[in-house]
Amino acid sequence: VRLFTESPFKETFNNAFWHNIIFFIGTVLTKLIVAFILALIINSKIKGKEFFKTVLFVPKLLSVIVVGFLFSLILNPTYGALNTFLKIIGLESLAQPWLGDPDTALYTIILVNSWYGLGFAILIFLAGLQAIPEDIFEAAKMDGAKGLTMILKITIPMIMPAIMIETILTFIGSFETFELIFAMQGSSGGPYYSTDVLATYFYRLAFGTVDGGEAIGLGSALAVVLFLIIAAATAIILFFFKKREFEQ
Repeated sequence: VRLFTESPFKETFNNAFWHNIIFFIGTVLTKLIVAFILALIINSKIKGKEFFKTVLFVPKLLSVIVVGFLFSLILNPTYGALNTFLKIIGLESLAQPWLGDPDTALYTIILVNSWYGLGFAILIFLAGLQAIPEDIFEAAKMDGAKGLTMILKITIPMIMPAIMIETILTFIGSFETFELIFAMQGSSGGPYYSTDVLATYFYRLAFGTVDGGEAIGLGSALAVVLFLIIAAATAIILFFFKKREFEQ
């Protein structure tokens, strides 16, 4: 109860929870759109599709901590590769402290997280696309469907189970996210708690003090709340997709 009613716990919890929501929305939109487009391209008759699948999946083979550390170097405002490149091509005005600005830090980490999980999302969509019978597309073409109409009316409804799986996995991953933020910003979710999420807040409560005390109890309570949020949201997402599938 103290997590929701007493200061500073209430404010910190609300701030971290809101960041988890933003993290999920930003990640799921980025991954669904980009992964779906790339899956369509790879599933077409282009040459070297196996090579592209392998290259896009490689980041997922790396440790999250390693990815976070590498990107913290790439995004370093002084000697980072990104700002250096922007200065070389004459776009120095766009160079900024990507992880040091509260207005950009969370969105920067969202993009890194989306890039990291993109390959797995592509594989899920590819499995869905390859499971669609070719007869359905042939029948749709005979009815005059083509291009965007084919994608909106045939492809997307047919891969809805893949979209559901990716949405659920992204939600769970977004509310469990810790390693990437910890590697790039530390346990405080800096700067100024602008990247603080429930997992980093839990870490500070449970392990942030030497003697523990009441903070360990609050950390345990937060872990239970986090589990209930993930379980409830997963059930709601499943219900929504199953209802949509039944109506269709």
